[in-house]
Amino acid sequence: MTRSALPTLTLGELARRLGARLVGDAERPVRGLATLREAGPDQVAFLANRAYLKELPGTRAAAVLLHPQHGEACPVDRLELDNPYLGYAAASRLFDPLAGREPAGIHPSAVVDPSATLGERVEVGANAVIEAGVSLGDDVVVGPGSVVGADTVIGEGTRLHANVTLYHAVVIGARCILHSGCVIGADGFGFAHDGSRWHKIAQLGGVVLGDDVEVGSGSSIDRGALGDTLIGDDVKIDSQVQIAHNVQVGDHSALAGCVGIAGSTQVGRHCLLGGGVGLAGHLTICDRVQVTGMSLVTNSIHEPGVYSSGTGAMANAQWRKNAVRFKQLDDIAKRLARLEKGRDA
Repeated sequence: MTRSALPTLTLGELARRLGARLVGDAERPVRGLATLREAGPDQVAFLANRAYLKELPGTRAAAVLLHPQHGEACPVDRLELDNPYLGYAAASRLFDPLAGREPAGIHPSAVVDPSATLGERVEVGANAVIEAGVSLGDDVVVGPGSVVGADTVIGEGTRLHANVTLYHAVVIGARCILHSGCVIGADGFGFAHDGSRWHKIAQLGGVVLGDDVEVGSGSSIDRGALGDTLIGDDVKIDSQVQIAHNVQVGDHSALAGCVGIAGSTQVGRHCLLGGGVGLAGHLTICDRVQVTGMSLVTNSIHEPGVYSSGTGAMANAQWRKNAVRFKQLDDIAKRLARLEKGRDA
């Protein structure tokens, strides 16, 4: 979409819709967002991180979203908010070129089973497939090449981008966003071994996503073996995340890229899992736990707080020395115990 086609607001309208205090020209038109360094005279920038304060004096933006404490340092019109990053999030939605777009209806190449139920203003893109018994709520968008399996239910306002796959009997809440390549409801990794070969265990459960969930590109959420895999309201899942069968993720939690959660683990509400975090199976993680990036969790966590494992990167020569020391830890611990025992005697 060209710059000329982007939504245009006056600074006064923007301030009103953000609940911000405007210092400047209320009639000045703006039509987009940009960084402090790159913003032009018809764009709004924002300052939410003090590390970028040095770029404020040189900005060419029409206005800057910032905290009142930085207002006097701003050389252009300003929109003052106590939480400028939250203001930026709201402004980004106002200037989203997809927002307010008229639905395109059902593409002629789409395949929609006659038994499917479609709400008002539903859009189904080219080569998409809607199977039997599907229910799509009002304002649902199914992107090109996406597949919605039999008896799946999708709540109002949810958007599937191109090439999303929903297996059968999946439930997706309202206002969700599913990005390209994500797969919801594939079989969980369930097999029984007889000593020489594997035997598949049919996965008889489903997947239920709550309202306002976002799933990144290339992520997979497996269906339950018996009960359902459950993702709570307002959960945000980044790209390349694997959630195994019968996992439960509580409301308002966020999972960064490449997180892997093994089967039947329960993650509480308001939890944050950093990039590359791995959770072993059948664990319980309580509410308000943060696990930092690349950590491996093999035991349940019952107290809120920040948890880490692994070591940060270092020069290879130093890492090699430390690796040798690590192999010696058990011997050192035994020698220390003998010394302490002798001292106590």
